[in-house]
Amino acid sequence: MQKEQEFIDRLYARVDALRGVAADSVTDALTPVGTGQQARLERDLLVVERSGLLAALNAVDGSLCFGRIDLTDGVTHHIGRIGIRDDDTEHTPILIDWRAPVARPFYLATGHLPMGLRRRRHLTTEGRTVTELHDEILDLGDDERTGFEDPSGDAVLLAALNSARTGRMGDIVQTIQAEQDRIIRHDHRGVLVVEGGPGTGKTAVALHRAAFLLYEHRELLAKRAVLIVGPNPAFLSYISEVLPALGETGVLLATVGELYPGVHATAVDTPRAAAVKGAASMTEALALAVRDRQQLPEPGAPLIIRHDDGDLILDWEIAYEARQAARDTLLPHNLARPHFAFRILDALTQQLAERIGADPYGGPNFLGPDDLAQLGKGVAASADVHAAIEDLWPTLTAERVVADFLAEPVGMADEDAAALRRPVTGPADWTPADVPLLDEAAELIGYDDAAERAAAEAARQERIAYAQGVLDLSRGSETYEFEDEDESEVLAAHDIVDADRVADWYEEEDHRSAAERAAADRTWAFGHIIVDEAQELSPMAWRLLMRRSPTRSMTLVGDPAQTAEEAGVGAWDKILQPYVEDRFEHTRLGVNYRTPSEIMDVAAAVLRAEHPDYEPPASVRSTGVRPWRRAVTGDVAQVVAEIAAAETPEEGRLAVIAPRALHGALAAVLPGVVAGAEPDLTRHLVLLDPRQAKGLEFDRVIVVEPGEFGVSDLYVALTRATQSLGVVHVGELPVALLGLAVAD
Repeated sequence: MQKEQEFIDRLYARVDALRGVAADSVTDALTPVGTGQQARLERDLLVVERSGLLAALNAVDGSLCFGRIDLTDGVTHHIGRIGIRDDDTEHTPILIDWRAPVARPFYLATGHLPMGLRRRRHLTTEGRTVTELHDEILDLGDDERTGFEDPSGDAVLLAALNSARTGRMGDIVQTIQAEQDRIIRHDHRGVLVVEGGPGTGKTAVALHRAAFLLYEHRELLAKRAVLIVGPNPAFLSYISEVLPALGETGVLLATVGELYPGVHATAVDTPRAAAVKGAASMTEALALAVRDRQQLPEPGAPLIIRHDDGDLILDWEIAYEARQAARDTLLPHNLARPHFAFRILDALTQQLAERIGADPYGGPNFLGPDDLAQLGKGVAASADVHAAIEDLWPTLTAERVVADFLAEPVGMADEDAAALRRPVTGPADWTPADVPLLDEAAELIGYDDAAERAAAEAARQERIAYAQGVLDLSRGSETYEFEDEDESEVLAAHDIVDADRVADWYEEEDHRSAAERAAADRTWAFGHIIVDEAQELSPMAWRLLMRRSPTRSMTLVGDPAQTAEEAGVGAWDKILQPYVEDRFEHTRLGVNYRTPSEIMDVAAAVLRAEHPDYEPPASVRSTGVRPWRRAVTGDVAQVVAEIAAAETPEEGRLAVIAPRALHGALAAVLPGVVAGAEPDLTRHLVLLDPRQAKGLEFDRVIVVEPGEFGVSDLYVALTRATQSLGVVHVGELPVALLGLAVAD
């Protein structure tokens, strides 16, 4: 213990030194040292590099080192969350990053396959103090007991599984199991599907895979960023500390409802409306909605446009020919609009030319090319002409298209239209299911950045003009001490640079990280995307995500048995066939680390009632505590409150999982709970519905009125507990729960 403490002391001394150097480097780098483009570029790169190092050092301060491997050749390596090197000439490694190849035997070695290890040691620390050591002897050399594994080798894993929850997911870097390690380090470059039942650690595996990929492909992913998509904000809050604890901060965490810049979807759809919005048929409905905005005048009722040289007639034939030409370009609506406008302007110019320059005796038109060009400029400058073009082929926004469609769904079956129909009057009216529709509409209409480019160029010209004025002042104030025949050897600013270069120096810089820039850019292509609870996403949500991943570098995590959303695709082949056909890797996690066998047996029985062939993941532990049920004849909310009051914070975190309809009554009697608010998972007591509970875990769980849940929702609710499970009900119980122990 003492030698390990001495090592930890030396390690943290080096970390503190690195932290000081990094902080000083950031400060120095932010101090202007020159005005040249190269100097500024080098400064910005240094700021990014040192800031990232400083953030990583600060994030991993606790439990930095967690393991040690002793090789049979006498070499020893300490394993930790990040790599640390000494300040010698050879930069000798002090601590090996857990993702490095040399660290892999720490996770994979066994007594039967020691992988060159003599001993594996787990270090437990509190802050910077070593509190416990656990050793496994994997190879005793010539001893006949070679292959012996210390029974205490699982102690660290079991301690982690039995420890009280904190309301935040912790990393599993100290206890990664072999089947998990193989997935984390999997070298598949395309779509990797990780399927696993409750408690198999699939979310933790996906997060550690993100950390591993950032380590292996740092240069690429630092530029393109990694996107992690979760089912709800509570889940993202729950997992938010895992990657920073592994030294990784350049990751964007978001729900599907947060993947359209400028929209934070918080409104709630009915299940039926969400299912209709998520269906693949919405692509055709939205395409029709956009095409319907490309109008024609009524036959026989042309648009009359006032003009100084006489009225212009914009009839059905002119508009039809222009519309067809614009559609033939196959460009999105807004990008095709200039083609439509050009045809209209050309036709109206010809109309005007025929009126003004026609030879009454049938000869050629009197107007020459210059005259026609002048007429065209006049037509193009007409506000009335542009108003008519806007009426027929308006400039659209995705928000306008979708809002109009939801107000009056066109091309839909009556029952589907009725489910969708609602007004959208402001940002608060968007729902998560609307976001894929907004993204689809944005693709259909296209983005014309001509106005932004014009504004940027105008701003640049202003900077150039200002810079030129500065240089002119410099030239006007140069010294006249030299005789006319003598050439001055003193160079002024105007002799060295021109106005364009000076303007570039003062261009506003973008210091945002790749993740921050990605969050603001709908067209951003991520280096890798991880999707949790992937089986729940709708076909429209998958279209959105696939646009964000043109390389199809993705890790999908989920469990088809837990599919609860009506719009959820569920089956992996149905999800992926439209995008990668059968070119995806599928792997399973089969060990349940979270859920005790007593609880898992009950949950499996619930699912088998509908799916007789279902095989749950095998639980690695048993608590000896049977799940219980309690029938209530009076106020169920009050009974739940009494049970919750008997649970103390020392016993761990408690989740009450109930139908949404009961949340108001429960919140009124449960301390610190607010109905409808985003749950604070760090509190001792939280109130959730099954959809909010997805991916989360608690020490104790009380499920209220399970008979009101669907099978998948009930399965999720029953498998959130790590220690004990209770059921409180007034209504009838599902048959699979009738065998629970009856509580007083």
